[in-house]
Amino acid sequence: MTEIPMFPLGSALLPGEHLPLRIFEPRYREMLQDCIDSGDMRFGVVLIERGSEVGGGDTRADVGTIAEVVEHQRARNGTWALLCRGVERIRIDDWLDDAPYPRAQVSSWSDAPVTAEAWDTWLGKLEDKSSGLISFLSDIAEETKQNLPLPSLPRADLPETEYTYATASFMPITQADRHRALCAADPISRAKVLIEAIDDARSALQFQLR
Repeated sequence: MTEIPMFPLGSALLPGEHLPLRIFEPRYREMLQDCIDSGDMRFGVVLIERGSEVGGGDTRADVGTIAEVVEHQRARNGTWALLCRGVERIRIDDWLDDAPYPRAQVSSWSDAPVTAEAWDTWLGKLEDKSSGLISFLSDIAEETKQNLPLPSLPRADLPETEYTYATASFMPITQADRHRALCAADPISRAKVLIEAIDDARSALQFQLR
């Protein structure tokens, strides 16, 4: 286990994603300064399941992602603008005292392996489902004359874990579904979560267009 600073958010960060942050709360400004002073520009990000990002008193998920600060800039008023990158998935083993800022004991959590044959089957299913949603969104954009942002498919030759996280990042699914994808034990389980989430996203869009 490793003790790291934690940053609970109202959104789930996935490995491989970039996350812009603006740091204005004093406790997180102190956290960032400690990261800079130590030379370790990493902290954990977890989804807030209930409550608010500001002020504490929230209920936090027990699975998250290590974020690494790749760019940081301090404004004159003391706030910070950060660009972070999701590095790896973690389990929260124990939450520590929130003073002066949230901290936790965490462990790295890698995906369980899957066979190439089984993955190829689910890769095809996930690609088909993702392509179907992209086509559906494209049709909506054409019919409504709106300039809708269309998601893209990840490269099929990406490693299984990377492919499923990239799909979860690109698709217009809910934060709860993104977190479910993060918590999946292996790439095939994650593909199943994403197929269901994409179906739900399409159904929600169809309902809105009635």
